[in-house]
Amino acid sequence: MDRIIAAALSGGCNYADLYFENTLYRSLTLKDGAVASGGVHVDYGVGIRSLCGGKCGYAYCENTDFPDMLKAAKAASSIALYPDQREWKGFGPSKTSAMEDKAAGLWEMADNRRLMEILELLESKLRARDSRIIKVIGKISGSDSYIMMYNSLGELRCDSRPMGSLNASIIFSAGQDGPDGASRTENRSSGLSFRLGPEMFEESMVDQLVDTLCSGIDRCLEAGRPKGGRMPVVMGAGASGILLHEAMGHAFEADFNRKGQSIFCDKMGQQVCPKGINIVDDGTWTDNRGELRYDDEGIAGQKTYMVEDGVLTSYLHDRLSASYYGVEPTGNGRREGFRYPPIPRMRLTYMESGNDCLEDMISSIDKGIYVDEFSNGQVKIGEGDFTFYVKSGYEIENGRLTRPIKDINVIGNGPQALSDIVMVGADLKIDNSTWTCGKEQSVPVGCGMPSVKVRELTVGGE
Repeated sequence: MDRIIAAALSGGCNYADLYFENTLYRSLTLKDGAVASGGVHVDYGVGIRSLCGGKCGYAYCENTDFPDMLKAAKAASSIALYPDQREWKGFGPSKTSAMEDKAAGLWEMADNRRLMEILELLESKLRARDSRIIKVIGKISGSDSYIMMYNSLGELRCDSRPMGSLNASIIFSAGQDGPDGASRTENRSSGLSFRLGPEMFEESMVDQLVDTLCSGIDRCLEAGRPKGGRMPVVMGAGASGILLHEAMGHAFEADFNRKGQSIFCDKMGQQVCPKGINIVDDGTWTDNRGELRYDDEGIAGQKTYMVEDGVLTSYLHDRLSASYYGVEPTGNGRREGFRYPPIPRMRLTYMESGNDCLEDMISSIDKGIYVDEFSNGQVKIGEGDFTFYVKSGYEIENGRLTRPIKDINVIGNGPQALSDIVMVGADLKIDNSTWTCGKEQSVPVGCGMPSVKVRELTVGGE
């Protein structure tokens, strides 16, 4: 490894690192009443990065044969040596210590029969719960990742990273009992995911997923689109954290700010939302999808306050951005795999609890909406503008939840939405769904949020 590092530093580079990965993925899928498909995949190789000031050179090979690694190291070095006129502070050793490694069962050794029984139990419980369900698709997926990282500072880090997920989709029909007297077919999907091995699967997890899917059937069949316009919006605890992740979290990632692309690039130390609000990105939340003992640069997992008491106090840093700003890395250097260089990415992003209650938020609104399930969204990092698709919620009329709603967009501006938060609930909930974040690369993440009232957002309805 020292010889490869020497090649990656050749020509004048000031930092280099190696990222070895050996990952086994496996999955089983239930469809049409039977577990009829599955797969196993192994990914293996090494990524080599050279840094010269702010310039990054990256190369990889899908084996660990020494001549191939040496060739990749030299390629990374040549890419990094393109002139960069900015001054950069040096790269220093990590000063934080990692959490203890945890024992987890191996997906490689999982009993296929038991996994099939979990999927069969999921389908039988769903069909027994509601006769309107006409189709069930279930999937179990799991992976074991073994990571080894070494850099030109002499730091050697080894990590094991399990991940398991249980997903289900249902299609259901009201038949002739629909609210308008006609047949109506809808669908719902949900999932649970944790950094655990196959021991994570218990009947209680199946029951939780069944409850989540079936409790929304009536509401889904009755839901319609409200009248659109500017109005107060109450975001429910848990899954609403995806709006926090997308509309605000990405804008706090240090690469966007370093390049002047984020609307928050000149707001460090300023009040960006009301006092009392704390926004966190956390790599230490046990078993969460975003938990990291080490990030993908060998920096120990840690809890980072981006906003404290309404003030922007930290961006999310990898080694490169930390060096640029002259601060310590925050453990947010992440990558999809060995084929990709690390960049600043979120882990588990959430807002801490406040002192208000959901009932008071709703009773304070004459006309507005309550939303609790989101789907895809779009965000413009530079302007802070966002659009999110709402899967479910309710109209609020005269301080009460009334008609179920779905298939609407919520539109706003991240900084403005932050400053327009007027109430924060004391009910923080971490959503353990199968969230995956895409930013040039895909990585598993988590999100959470207490109930929050926003003074005004644009609702795209009828």
